[in-house]
Amino acid sequence: MSKLNGGTTYNQTIITKINNSMYNKPYLQPYKNMNTRHQCPSCGAKNSFTLYLDGNTNLPINSKVGRCERESKCGYHYTPKQFFLDNPSENSDQKEWKSHLSKSIDPPTPIGFLPFEFVENSVSFKSNFISFLCEFLTNQQVSRIIENYAIGATKSKEVIFWQIDFMGKVRTGKIMQYNPITGKRIKHESGAIDWVHNKLKKTGKLDSEFNLKQCFFGEHLLNLYPNPTVAIVESEKSALIASIVMPDFIWLAAGNLNGLGVEKCKVLNGRKVVFYPDLGALNKWQLKAIEIEKLCNCTIAVSRLLEDKATDLDRDNGLDIADYIIDQLQNNSTFEIQKRYSPELQYMLYQNEALAILIEKLELEELIRSN
Repeated sequence: MSKLNGGTTYNQTIITKINNSMYNKPYLQPYKNMNTRHQCPSCGAKNSFTLYLDGNTNLPINSKVGRCERESKCGYHYTPKQFFLDNPSENSDQKEWKSHLSKSIDPPTPIGFLPFEFVENSVSFKSNFISFLCEFLTNQQVSRIIENYAIGATKSKEVIFWQIDFMGKVRTGKIMQYNPITGKRIKHESGAIDWVHNKLKKTGKLDSEFNLKQCFFGEHLLNLYPNPTVAIVESEKSALIASIVMPDFIWLAAGNLNGLGVEKCKVLNGRKVVFYPDLGALNKWQLKAIEIEKLCNCTIAVSRLLEDKATDLDRDNGLDIADYIIDQLQNNSTFEIQKRYSPELQYMLYQNEALAILIEKLELEELIRSN
């Protein structure tokens, strides 16, 4: 027991809780300009090293405690926890850095979320993208897509691909217009993509300081279905169409070629994952797979059959996984997705090329080529 203010007695547990409540965790220094990026103590690259800052003082913990942004070439990441385990008698070398960094570094801005009512009010079949899907998918299949992924539409028949995170929080929505006949994206004045949070800012319905932190498209499904293998593609369109022909996997979209950041991939903790890179992205996604496996505690296989089997014409046209599936379905070709192999066996085949060679002309090759 302890006495404070000359007489009031406090339980030690309560005091501990009060003290703990005043502790703020260390965080990586937010980027403001090149002065907030430093020379890496491991590889020596300049302007590539992000320091960990003390959550209470907002000052560096140590000149070597941080992460190199050259993740594939260097990969140096010395955490505060590891530093204090290695140096139990040291606090920090903050004095060395006081003259180098401003004392008024702001703590990280909280992630911004949108009210879920925006999603509920937008869910609709009335987009040109959904009209395109209806040309080769059944109404039941289209309904399943809309239900699982909460696909929305604008009054202009643009599609809204909502980003709903692992905890069911709405990060934003990607707005795109599609040609209802060809299924190709249509560009407008600001490009091919707009965002719900941007539109809300412009109309004054959202604070201008809204802090967007993107997540995977379809990420909420990881919480709903904790066991199936996760398949990740680049585009939302590919994820939706692949989810119909290979429903045993949880299909997510990275959003773009560079959408496989380590922070975003932490939700893959403990999962088996297959990357399906678009043509030309194989090497980049293979490198990301090595990094993410190491830092995110998951097991990743990377499909290369799309790259290996693509023709020169396919490459010239920039075909992706969705294009192959659509071609098969629209032309009523034999599209053998018969679940001959379980997701577990398929995963083994990705990991072991020799095993795949033993099964001549196995249907899995056709499945991966079409996905």
